[in-house]
Amino acid sequence: MKQILILICAAILAACHAGSSAQHMHGTHASGAAQPADTAKGSPHRVAMADIGSAHVHIEYNAPAVRGRIIWGGLVPYGEPWVTGAHHATSIMFSAPVQIAGARIRAGTYAFFTIPGRESWVLILNKNWRQHLTDEYDAADDVLRWTVQPEPHAHTERLTYSVVPQSANTGMVTIDWDTLRIRFEIIR
Repeated sequence: MKQILILICAAILAACHAGSSAQHMHGTHASGAAQPADTAKGSPHRVAMADIGSAHVHIEYNAPAVRGRIIWGGLVPYGEPWVTGAHHATSIMFSAPVQIAGARIRAGTYAFFTIPGRESWVLILNKNWRQHLTDEYDAADDVLRWTVQPEPHAHTERLTYSVVPQSANTGMVTIDWDTLRIRFEIIR
């Protein structure tokens, strides 16, 4: 039974990703980060998505693992922009306008960056969503910057994004890795 579920999840993800651009709109999908468990080395490509109200929220990222490393203030330095994943900038697509941190965000695809800090993190939506790491990051292309507090969380070996509907038109994006959680609300 477990193998059948893994095959179904893999087929759904392959169908969503095959031949699509990041602007491709999806129908209704399972919410959150329904990724099969893996033992992949490196930083495999992952997708998290859900509908929040009438807006489809689609996040694509590469998921590094802790593998015994010091993450915060080590592999991921404090005070510097991070792709909040690995390899390419994490992308977040909204099929309809949404509201984040009191700001109206147009439908479209954005790069998602963070600037980790010991006490607070700066979260960033940037209009240049096709970037390798932060090589081309330019703060002039930021659409929105807002601050959140990191929360202690049970150890999560591999970076995991989730998009979770909360009500008819609100939802949360959570990012779990190592022993921290970062989250923010999206309102449709």
